[in-house]
Amino acid sequence: MKQLKHGFLSLTVTLAAVSASLLGAAHAAGPVLSAQSIIVNPTPSPVNVRVWTDRDRTGTATPNYLPGEKIRLYTSVSQDSYVYLFNVDPNGKVDLILPNRFQGGGNFIKANTTKVFPDGNDPFTFDIAAPYGVNKVLALASRTPLNIDQIASFKSQQSSFASVSVQGQGQLAQALSIVVRPVDQTTWDSAVAYYNVAQMRASAQPVQPASPIVTTPPRTAQALSVTVTPANPWGTAKKWETVTDTRIPMATLHADYVKRLQAEGYVLTGTKRSGNKIESKFTKAGGGKAELSLKQKGNRIEIELERK
Repeated sequence: MKQLKHGFLSLTVTLAAVSASLLGAAHAAGPVLSAQSIIVNPTPSPVNVRVWTDRDRTGTATPNYLPGEKIRLYTSVSQDSYVYLFNVDPNGKVDLILPNRFQGGGNFIKANTTKVFPDGNDPFTFDIAAPYGVNKVLALASRTPLNIDQIASFKSQQSSFASVSVQGQGQLAQALSIVVRPVDQTTWDSAVAYYNVAQMRASAQPVQPASPIVTTPPRTAQALSVTVTPANPWGTAKKWETVTDTRIPMATLHADYVKRLQAEGYVLTGTKRSGNKIESKFTKAGGGKAELSLKQKGNRIEIELERK
């Protein structure tokens, strides 16, 4: 799993305008685009940013995660810096996961300190989910704030994460090259970490890598490929409801909430699908019951839960 100000402005990056010289020898001193690392500063930088997952502190391996497991991301810098984290999934979908509105605007990291998120106090978790494949987490650190208005924007006041207007690591790299080109090369640095979302065989052995982080926002938050899923979002409430947008399929959201109820000891007894609505019923040892309803209305999905 986007620190922040209320608004990044959305602007489509015209990649055709990016000069081929970005990749040419004539600009060898400029940002280098790399399929492996996305964007590289060819000049040694004292910023020295690092990024890694909770299963690989070296940041050089590609650890496996299974759907339903949680992931934590770490980053550190050797100089006071503003850090921007992007997740690129196997399908080329790009999410800006730092800055975000859950972190109170904080993408500033002090020198020689490590920032982890979620940090245990955040009202969300990053839960692994399909699509399957290798994900890349790009950390871009700068001594001064970067203007990424052309890359990411918050589409509404309720959006928890910014939407990214480019797709694929190639477009992201070219767009970021434009962003860092005006900045002194000794003041920025980048690093990449990898992780897999692995399928499970019947034998419970992980198969090929997989992909992004799925989330179901705690409040009316913007649903990304990085889905923010609060633990027990309904707490002890007997009746609970929320609304999200439709960028996460309703069936995926339904499966996500079923899993949460099952974690509370509920057993799914039946599911009814009709048009734009999914309804499920659950029972629990001791006579407890629960009903879950998801209904799509335009570009919104209404989610309701009642426990009896």
